[in-house]
Formats: sequence, C-alpha cells, structure tokens
Amino acid sequence: MLVTLEGLDGSGKSSAAAHLAESDALPDDAAFTREPTESWYGEAVARSIGDADADSIAELFLYTADHADHLHRVVRPALSAGRLVVSDRYSDSRYAYQGATLDAHPHLDVDDPLDYVRDVHRPFTRRPDATIYLDVDPETGARRAGATNKMEQVEFLGSVRDNYERLIDDDPERFVRIDATRPQEAVRSDVQAAVLELLGG
Repeated sequence: MLVTLEGLDGSGKSSAAAHLAESDALPDDAAFTREPTESWYGEAVARSIGDADADSIAELFLYTADHADHLHRVVRPALSAGRLVVSDRYSDSRYAYQGATLDAHPHLDVDDPLDYVRDVHRPFTRRPDATIYLDVDPETGARRAGATNKMEQVEFLGSVRDNYERLIDDDPERFVRIDATRPQEAVRSDVQAAVLELLGG
C-alpha cells in the first residue's frame, strides 16, 4: 500500500511523517520516504526552490524527474516487495504546487495548468492508495513555515490550497482530511489513527 501525506507548507506533514516512522504500531518493514528526495534530482529541485527567478516550466520538469527517479529507486521496489510505503509529499504536491506556479507563466498556452501537470505525470506515475491531507489555511501555513521562500507566501499558498481542493473533489474516496490547525500532538495522533485504519486496524 502506498500512503501519502499532503498539505501546505506549515501543515505539519513532515512532523507527522517522522512520528509515524518512530511508531511501533506500523509494520517493521514499512518504507518512509519523501519528495523532493535526497538524490541529485532532489538537490536540483532544492536549488530551484531557492531561486526566486527560476523558470516555472524548468522547475516543473526538475520536480517531475525527481518523482520519476523516486518511483524507480524507492516506491515501486518497496511495493513489489509487499511493503507499506509512506511518502511525505508525492505527485499531488506536484499538481497543486506546480499547477499554481504555472498559472502565472507568461508563455504557457494551456487552459488549465493543474491538468497540464497531471497529464505530464499520467503515463508513468503510480496513484496513491490513500492520501492523508493535512488541511491548514494559507495564513497559518505561511506563518508556521516562516515564509522563507517563494512557495511559502500567503497568496501562493492560497492558490495551492485551491488546487488541493480540486484534487480532493476529483478523487474524494482517496483522501482523508485532517484539521491541521490544531495542536501538533492531536494532528500526529489523528494521522497515525488514519493510517492504522487504512491498514485494517
């Protein structure tokens, strides 16, 4: 089973993922991973995030390359071995974030940037079996994240959140929404309970 954690910057995903990794309640052989990865593809993504002038089309394909490598190196082999895979960010982050980035691209001639990003991924990605969505408003997310880069700004996160809502509307049975405005411990507990329920208790 592939379970992904999604949400805005500042929603507490990485904290929840770390809590799951330390939990004794999940299978011992569970694979915990994240995007962007720590590969050289992921390093290129990190450099692009830190560059306020990076071209959004180029950035999209850096993320896409990282996702493809992640699937090849980590996700598919672990799933083939029958292991639970928990990923802190995955393809929905690409759709929501890069969809928002491309929305303002001056030379992109498409009607729907989010669908464009989905279409790029469709031939090779692997749909998650379930997605835990940590829901937080853009103001809270930006404040918690520190608004240190172009993707942690309130206006941008508002567009990202709109894209997540579209993704949820398109595939409601896959998503489990958790209110991430609450204290961290409550959020972590609900995330673990949701994952255990998905695994059949």
